[in-house]
Amino acid sequence: MAASVRSPRRRFVALGDSFTEGVGDRNPTLPNGVRGWADRVAEKLAKVEKGWEYANLAVRSKRLRQIVADQLEPALAMEPTLVTLYAGGNDILDLGTDMDQLLDEYERLVRALAGTGATLVLFTGYDVKVNPLLEPLKHRNWQYNERVRLLARELDAVLVDYWCFDEYADRRMWDSDRLHMSKSGHKFLARRVLDQLGYSHALKSQSLAPREREPSVRRQPREWIAAQRTWLGDWVVPLIGRKIRGVTLGDRLLPRWPKLVKVPRKGGLRRYVEDHPEALTNTPDWAR
Repeated sequence: MAASVRSPRRRFVALGDSFTEGVGDRNPTLPNGVRGWADRVAEKLAKVEKGWEYANLAVRSKRLRQIVADQLEPALAMEPTLVTLYAGGNDILDLGTDMDQLLDEYERLVRALAGTGATLVLFTGYDVKVNPLLEPLKHRNWQYNERVRLLARELDAVLVDYWCFDEYADRRMWDSDRLHMSKSGHKFLARRVLDQLGYSHALKSQSLAPREREPSVRRQPREWIAAQRTWLGDWVVPLIGRKIRGVTLGDRLLPRWPKLVKVPRKGGLRRYVEDHPEALTNTPDWAR
C-alpha cells in the first residue's frame, strides 16, 4: 500500500465523468440522485480509519478537456492523499476524436495528479457490449487501456483493470442504458478498488447467480428485437437528440461533493446529508 494513503492527512478526491459520479446507482437522498462506487469507497475508508475527507468532482457526460479545465485545479488545491481518475470514455464514443491527441492529453492529466505525491488510482475501460454498430470503437478502447497500463507501471499508480473483470459480462451489472453500471456493478467495483488499495472491508455484492446475458439474436430473435427497440427508444433516440442540440445531461449539474467533507464513520454520507441538508441544494428535481 502506498504510504500517502496511510499518512496522517487523509483526503480522497475523485475525478472523472458519470463512471465516478455514480450514474446507474440511484439514491434520491444523495447529491445528484446517485451514490456510486466512489462514495462507497469513501465510507469504507472512514470506517477503517478516522479523519477521512472526501470530494467527488466528477460530472456525467464530461469530456477529457472539460475534466482538465474544471476538475484538475480544484483537485490539486485540496492536497489529496488519494486520487482516483477515469476520464476519456465519452471522447472515445465521439466519432471525431483524435486518439493520439486524446491519449497525450490524458497522460498530461495523469502526470499532473501523480505530481501531488498522492496514491493515484487509474482504471482501464470495459469492453461494453452495447450494440454491434459500436464494435469499430473497440480498437480505441484497446489503445486507451494500453496507455493507462503503461502509465500505471511507470508512475507506480494503482491499476484497477476494469477490462479484465469477467463479472461484468452479466447484464445485471449494468443499468438499462447498457453504458453505466447498476447498483450491483458499483458495489462490485468499490470492492475491487478497496482490495487494490489493501483495505479490508465487509462490503458484499448482491449474488447474481446464475449469470444473465442479453437475449441471443439467433436463439431468441423476438426477445432480442424487443430489447433493442426498448433500448433504442429509451436511450439511443434521446441521446441522438441531445447530440443534435449540442447538449448533455451534465450541462446543468454541478459536482456532487465539490468540497472536502468529513465522512461520518457511522451512517456514512447519508448521515452527512441528514446533518447538512444544504448538500442537496444544487441537485435539480429531475436528477433525484
